[in-house]
Amino acid sequence: MIQKSAYSTFIKETAKQLGFTNVGIAKAEFLDNEAPKLEEWLKRNYQGEMRYMENHFDLRLDPRKLVDNAKSVVSLSYNYYTEKKQNEESFKISKYAFGEDYHHVVKEKLKILLQKIQQEIGAVHGRCFVDSAPVLERAWATKSGIGWIGKHSLLINKNQGSFFFLAELIIDVELDYDAPFATDHCGTCTACIDACPTDAIVENKVVDGSKCISYFTIELKDAIPTAYKNQFQDWMFGCDICQDVCPWNRFSKPHTEPKFEPNHKLLSMNKKEWKEITEDVFHELFKKSAVTRTKYEGLKRNIQFLE
Repeated sequence: MIQKSAYSTFIKETAKQLGFTNVGIAKAEFLDNEAPKLEEWLKRNYQGEMRYMENHFDLRLDPRKLVDNAKSVVSLSYNYYTEKKQNEESFKISKYAFGEDYHHVVKEKLKILLQKIQQEIGAVHGRCFVDSAPVLERAWATKSGIGWIGKHSLLINKNQGSFFFLAELIIDVELDYDAPFATDHCGTCTACIDACPTDAIVENKVVDGSKCISYFTIELKDAIPTAYKNQFQDWMFGCDICQDVCPWNRFSKPHTEPKFEPNHKLLSMNKKEWKEITEDVFHELFKKSAVTRTKYEGLKRNIQFLE
């Protein structure tokens, strides 16, 4: 027991030294409660063209299928909130994509954490995940006590709001497990549901991904349906509407990650400049950014849809 406690404390302290804001630990086991929810979500075709969501159903529900002899799931959050804003006369990009691609930045931190755990404990086997594998990260974050899932289906933390990335470290070491976050602090608030211009939040904690602005501007490779014309409120990559209106985000504090700092040119550009953006400027602005997911042609398509 003493060893488990010491290891757990070491992991949490080391993670915070690396810049993670919240750390929780849960036992690696089958997610009984999530199986029917995921099945129903897929049955309703809320994944749209995101066909990868239909793959690896069993892996999404059981971390022991991802890491042999897995004992613990360490859930971590990494802040990306910024008070810096784009030009008021601009097409908008989600805050998370202002700087370098979080997949790389956060995963590098996770790899260092795993190395430090191995140095401290010994032969520990594990894998790092940052939104890039079949892991139900919000379920694990709730199970490990980091926060609760809001009506917009994103994780909310009382002290931090929701502008943070989630990451997981699945390892074959028994640790002290945190109590699940059992209280929903959204109450009767429906700010996110009311504000969503495409009515993507279809019920409490359930989002129809195929109606979300982020889906249309990032995931959808075909033409954006004309039925949604004039509903995007100038969002050309991603969307922060449901988070911007959430009362809990008044507790958000600016991040301290230099790699998430935006290019000053990105903040100053106006609509005319975005409409005229060349491929060279696109690559200069978004060299290491998550915006490269939509590619130059995709961003141009999104901008043209907004005109």
